[in-house]
Amino acid sequence: MTTPCSPSPLSYKDAGVDIDAGDALVERIKPLARKTMREGVLAGIGGFGALFEIPKRYKEPVLVSGTDGVGTKLKLAFEWGMHDTVGIDLVAMSVNDVLVQGAEPLFFLDYFACGKLDVDTAAAVIGGIARGCELSGCALIGGETAEMPGMYPAGEYDLAGFAVGAVEKSKILTGQDVQAGDVVLGLASSGAHSNGFSLVRKCIERAGSSLPATLDGAPFRQAVMAPTRLYVKSVLSALSTHPIKALAHITGGGLLENIPRVLPDGLAAHLVKGSWPQTELFAWLQRTAGIDDVEMNRTFNNGLGMVVVVAPAHAEATANTLRAAGETVYQIGAIAPRGDQATVLVT
Repeated sequence: MTTPCSPSPLSYKDAGVDIDAGDALVERIKPLARKTMREGVLAGIGGFGALFEIPKRYKEPVLVSGTDGVGTKLKLAFEWGMHDTVGIDLVAMSVNDVLVQGAEPLFFLDYFACGKLDVDTAAAVIGGIARGCELSGCALIGGETAEMPGMYPAGEYDLAGFAVGAVEKSKILTGQDVQAGDVVLGLASSGAHSNGFSLVRKCIERAGSSLPATLDGAPFRQAVMAPTRLYVKSVLSALSTHPIKALAHITGGGLLENIPRVLPDGLAAHLVKGSWPQTELFAWLQRTAGIDDVEMNRTFNNGLGMVVVVAPAHAEATANTLRAAGETVYQIGAIAPRGDQATVLVT
């Protein structure tokens, strides 16, 4: 009688999950996270939960949260091997949203998921996340790295992020004070940011070998992958000095879909075409896609990543403060009664 052979033991690593690689990544992340520390952090990377104390300077703090990802821009990051800036995109998409309600971003958590963990790639991505946190003054206090064999193709990963900010209850921006005659300012974007990349990729595919060598003074790939601009520090500076009425982060849906989110019923934004320049990137996208101005303005930020609404008496001073903080600012239109017109008109 033969004795059945015992199966050879299987480890977690045999199943495709490398705990040692995960530990090595954590050690690479720790010094990056330490550079983002700020007041309020009680415990960060490494625990089961991160601890944060709301700064005592707040009298009636209201927490404002936001979550987002990077979207199909990641497909180009995989194809072109450009992993060091998508982490900035991840942070920017959440902290710029939190900022719109007047909040100061306090801390950020990330989620990085892949099929097989490549420590160097993950460290580059998370290095970008830490850089985004540093630039926006919020702490990277936690996150999750998930290695899930079979869930993602080789060399690919997904990202999600979560930001929490705080604002004094009396200073929450709701847009309720916006009225006809108010001035609309636009802050220049750094490119397509993290929206519209399904169409961007189609344009690249359509252009084939006839891609331009450069756009807006940068090599083509760098122009396309330029990270989302972080408006936090400059806009918080302006908010501390000027009575800004509303802010709109221009993300998915572009100018036409995002500005109405901060307008009271019965009002519209009348934007003046040509009051801000169309960059070479957006001109190339429009030409290659063969789309009209309306489609451009509801697909892309089209050169404006943040919109500021302010009373006419404060418009010039607000614009000057933002310029002094490093922003490129355009006066792009005004608020008017809506009537039977669209909520945003570009004429």
